[in-house]
Amino acid sequence: MAKKKPSPDHVQIVLQRLQAAHPDAHCELNYETPLQLLVATILSAQTTDIRVNQVTPELFAKYPDAAAFAAADRAELEETIRPTGFFRQKARFIQETAVTLLQNHGGDVPDALGEVTRLTGVARKTANVVLGEIYGKAEGITVDTHVKRVAHKLGLTSTNKDPVKVERELMTIIPKEHWINVSHWLIFHGRRVCIARRPDCPNCTLNDICPSAEL
Repeated sequence: MAKKKPSPDHVQIVLQRLQAAHPDAHCELNYETPLQLLVATILSAQTTDIRVNQVTPELFAKYPDAAAFAAADRAELEETIRPTGFFRQKARFIQETAVTLLQNHGGDVPDALGEVTRLTGVARKTANVVLGEIYGKAEGITVDTHVKRVAHKLGLTSTNKDPVKVERELMTIIPKEHWINVSHWLIFHGRRVCIARRPDCPNCTLNDICPSAEL
């Protein structure tokens, strides 16, 4: 039997409580330019924002723009981003993306979902982060491991496996004006309260309406 979709009233209560609990929720990747955020988001795959933020000051000092990334010595670029893991693949993604930006977009990060997702190594998650943060465009909902897990625990989605399916489900129940912020709220809640190994259900503002609450 298909899982019953949560009511609009329930969703609204969840959103209101998450916003009240985490008014400071924001993107925790450090950046100053659209390209820097794009690169940082590519680096964030399979690692933490903290680790990425430890690497990017040196990285962005060495490579200040798309031209610098495109011309970078691949081995040197790999060594600089090595602590983020999967550094050879990520270096290729970054360098090929930089080349495409130079060839097709004058070195700038485009503001259209289709254009961003055509960049090497850039899927919907990365595109949603960049479009939401830089351009204020809500083309979708950023789904990372915290969003998948917490949304499922709260009964907002029927799965916590496929990020695309999770995103589609969330987009059908969450008003579009919250698409950018809801991922920040869910991520902060997952890091601060609904921690994977030890969820703090007794102190959770959602414990009376959460189907997964353990009190």
